[in-house]
Amino acid sequence: MDIATILGIVSGLSLVAIAIMGKGSLATFIDVPSMLIVVGGTFAAIFVNFTIKEVIGVLSVVKKAFENHESTDLELIRTFEELAVKARKEGILAIDRSLEDLDDEFMQEGLELAVDGTDPETLETIMESEISYTMERHKKGQKIFTSLGTYSPAFGMIGTLIGLINMLQGLDDPSSIGAGMATALITTFYGALIANLIFLPIAGKLKIRSDEEIIIKEMIIDGVLSIQSGDHPRSIRTKLLNYLPRAEREQYNLENE
Repeated sequence: MDIATILGIVSGLSLVAIAIMGKGSLATFIDVPSMLIVVGGTFAAIFVNFTIKEVIGVLSVVKKAFENHESTDLELIRTFEELAVKARKEGILAIDRSLEDLDDEFMQEGLELAVDGTDPETLETIMESEISYTMERHKKGQKIFTSLGTYSPAFGMIGTLIGLINMLQGLDDPSSIGAGMATALITTFYGALIANLIFLPIAGKLKIRSDEEIIIKEMIIDGVLSIQSGDHPRSIRTKLLNYLPRAEREQYNLENE
């Protein structure tokens, strides 16, 4: 579980609640009809904009925002070095028995193509195509959450307009104007809160996760092609370390001297 995502949402909601209770009552900001307008209207618009399949499919993408992604790039480099040593000593066919133990499916499929004798150009094209499809899937999830963040404030404003219309119809009772105005503004509050604390930040986190995954996949392609061409393990290490920040490169070299 990604503590940063959970901590951000929980702390944000907590600070808002504390601020509300410091000047009034939390119960004042709880209005079920307003919630229905904002949440219901927002998701209704999403179903109009996207297909049901796309909306349901985003559930498999959104979990990436809540997963704790430990860095796997250093482990991948070590694995490629070990496979390169074995391939140079025993031939590339010798690594076939080690492929079942690989955790990364993309890496496994690439090395299987290399072992099967696929020419480098075709192999690279196949793997780059997989990256393109992955990016499109990720962009769809990001777009849906960006749309959620766009629609929710809009439906908050619609709810406010509904509340103001109802309030203006009761101007014969001046004592109810203040309470009516407060209720009308709650929907705008709901829309702005969930857009800026949940929907848009999750869209941003998904973008970061997608960029990280694409970099790792590009690194895997370089590693697979290097093993296929019979490059020296040290050369493969140097090439793949270029994908990492300088601090991680230095740490890796110190640990493997």
